Amino acid sequence: MKHIRTLIAKEWAEVFQNRIVVFTVGALPLLLALLPLGILLTMRGTTLGGGETSDLPPSMIKACGAIAIGDCFQIFLLNQFLPLFMMMPLFIPIAIASYSIVGEKTTRSLEPLLATPITTEELLAGKALAAVIPAVLATWGSFVIFLIGLPLVGASSPALLTALSPTWFAATLLIGPLVSVLAVIFALMVSSRVNDPRVAEQISGVLIVPVLGLVFGQLAGVLVLNLQLMLTVAAGLAVIDVILVFFGARLFQREVILTRWK
Repeated sequence: MKHIRTLIAKEWAEVFQNRIVVFTVGALPLLLALLPLGILLTMRGTTLGGGETSDLPPSMIKACGAIAIGDCFQIFLLNQFLPLFMMMPLFIPIAIASYSIVGEKTTRSLEPLLATPITTEELLAGKALAAVIPAVLATWGSFVIFLIGLPLVGASSPALLTALSPTWFAATLLIGPLVSVLAVIFALMVSSRVNDPRVAEQISGVLIVPVLGLVFGQLAGVLVLNLQLMLTVAAGLAVIDVILVFFGARLFQREVILTRWK
């Protein structure tokens, strides 16, 4: 654990000198937390105050039950924002993890690290945690700001209860870290095979596509984000994470890096 803690401290000292990384970890989650609050505030008294049931997907109308149509619109809008808190821990660590290996390759600082007694598992664990921890903390912090802001922008009681439901907490507290681990391991695997941090980041960004599928599935009325779906997704992510960690440790060949990365 000593090697891992030392490596995490080293990673943070290096990557947070990059302004893009600082913006991605700090300012971007704050903006994404304030964006839905601004939309809810702007629409207060218009769509949120009424509307027709035909404007909502049938699955949403069924889920709302006896809830007033105005409150149901608020819940519908809130559900569109939920994937934001699932995407944050995905794209935040990609910026860190993609730079982690490729950036060190370009600055010639990775080879001395690989020549130390640190094991491959410790190396990958340290680099992964250095990216996952800031991403998860930033996501949780933005979620707290979002919850605090909901009453201030006029969210109804049913909408507040929706944001405080087990579904939302499962998405942010459970799926968020699992998504972050997935993004980091995949980004490390990609960055160990390419020569440009930007290429590694762009390739790793493909992981956002499944989350976008949840957004469009909601808008089309095909999916309703509930606790059962969140737990199913979390279980699938846990299995994928284990598989990626297994293959990632074997794909990262330090001998090849030491002899061929020039």
